[in-house]
Amino acid sequence: MIRPILTLTLAAALLTGCGGGSSNYNGTNAPEASAPATIPAVMSTRSAKQLFGAEQASSPQSAAPYGSYSKGCAAGNVALPETGPTWQAMRLSRNRNWGQPIMIDYIQDLSRKAAQQPGWNGLYVGDISQPRGGPMLTGHASHQIGLDADFWLRPADRLNLSTTERENISSISLRRANGAYTNDNWTRAHHEILKAAASDPRVARIFIFPGAKVRMCNEETGDRSWLSKIRPWYGHHYHFHVRLACPRGATGCVDQAPPPPGDGCADAEAWVNNILNPPPPDPNAPAPKPKREITMADLPAQCVSVLSAR
Repeated sequence: MIRPILTLTLAAALLTGCGGGSSNYNGTNAPEASAPATIPAVMSTRSAKQLFGAEQASSPQSAAPYGSYSKGCAAGNVALPETGPTWQAMRLSRNRNWGQPIMIDYIQDLSRKAAQQPGWNGLYVGDISQPRGGPMLTGHASHQIGLDADFWLRPADRLNLSTTERENISSISLRRANGAYTNDNWTRAHHEILKAAASDPRVARIFIFPGAKVRMCNEETGDRSWLSKIRPWYGHHYHFHVRLACPRGATGCVDQAPPPPGDGCADAEAWVNNILNPPPPDPNAPAPKPKREITMADLPAQCVSVLSAR
């Protein structure tokens, strides 16, 4: 897929308007990058998704997530290899197989555990992040700091898919009744993979449709502590979404609040009840306001350096 490129005027502004520098997290405690005092005028009013979506490679900086999952960027992202012993990256044309080193390690670890399940040789990996993170041209509101990743719910039975096949095959839906229940595609392997995913201490939370959470709550007979990280959310019936916590030492990263105490099963049941018995529409509810596009001025100051580093 051909991607837009920066104009010479914009590229010059990026390079002269701010410097590069190393970031605050490289697996140890590297010093934080100096933030630019001002944002170049050519950047401040432009849509951030156009700027970050044009980048083809990561920034030559130490690894560091800046900002929050839905309003940030990522220095020093690394690419998940397109194919590995227990995984394949899907939809390669999107160029979203980039993440912080801790996320790439996590994906490989989880794929090895998935490969132990019957019918699974590993995982099909969906979107992680753009090369430098930031808002995406299409799709997600999150996935901006290299600490979110989507995993297909379709069993990865073949790990020799061609590039063309990866563009054209689809995952499978596991939901029934608009997500209130699972359908016949659900297997015990899905339960075990999600349990392994949530049991990793690097994970902050995992999003999947409500009926799947309720089923796991009903069928888990052992340790239930991992269930607290499984959170019901809209959609997420073709894939599950893993969000890692900010790495230790990543001072520019904004963690999401931890899940409420308990296993969260009652909350998931409430989601299911709302699906089966939706409340009547409120005629007095105000019309939703259209979302304003994120600009560079909305992002952490370090994102200017991340975008301009060459």
